[in-house]
Amino acid sequence: MTLKSSRTLITALSAVLLITLAGCSQAQTPKAAAEKAGGERPAVLKGIEKHGFEVIGEFDAPGGLRGFAGVVGGQQPAAAYVTADGKNVVVGSLFDANGEDVGAAPLEKLVAKPMSERSWKKLEESAWVRDGKADAPRVVYTFSDANCPYCHRFWEAARPWVDAGKVQLRHVMVGVIREDSPAKAAAILTAPNPSAALLENERLFDKGGIKPAASLTAEVANKLDANQVLMIELGFQGTPGILFKDAQGMVQRRSGMPQGDDMTVVLGPR
Repeated sequence: MTLKSSRTLITALSAVLLITLAGCSQAQTPKAAAEKAGGERPAVLKGIEKHGFEVIGEFDAPGGLRGFAGVVGGQQPAAAYVTADGKNVVVGSLFDANGEDVGAAPLEKLVAKPMSERSWKKLEESAWVRDGKADAPRVVYTFSDANCPYCHRFWEAARPWVDAGKVQLRHVMVGVIREDSPAKAAAILTAPNPSAALLENERLFDKGGIKPAASLTAEVANKLDANQVLMIELGFQGTPGILFKDAQGMVQRRSGMPQGDDMTVVLGPR
């Protein structure tokens, strides 16, 4: 499922309060009540799982409902509420008398925060090249192709932050733009000083950039493949794909070159 279809699903399911899906045809029995107390997952959830809803955990819900925190399309946190009879499920937002979304806090705890931490850990473990001081207080990851003009524009625009020691860019190298992109990424990754090689590519970008590597070893090819898989997994279909942490420590994403004041959101104050 694409990110676009994931959002479509959430919008469609949230547009109405209740969506009825085929579920158990029997009323809840004492046995079923015991299974509920034991935390067994209601069978009705299988219906929304077919639409890309992945259940992560259960939380307390009002009105005899059972609340389930999950993810749609691997990226979009969402709440599902199973009715007391176990026959139907609501997907979307449930509000109390004060207009508060009762699922917001559980989603933050059970889904959003763990997903954010997991994404950041995967980025840390990817094949990236440092651009900036190692002790810079802010780290920003960007999926970069050595031939990507928008990656180059982002590199140029970030110079005031990077040169001032405020931001460290970590370029997660991929080879997707041109035929020689993997070989250029390999030249950077396998250089004695990858950071210097990255700098060479950017400074010579208008003249063709760094000279491609003569060949790709299996190790480098695997790293580039893994980076591309991660890029797609994190919801990007092109470069640059930028990830950073907000003030609450949650991972935020930007597809493409940040525009205007959004640069300070991504990179922080100048």
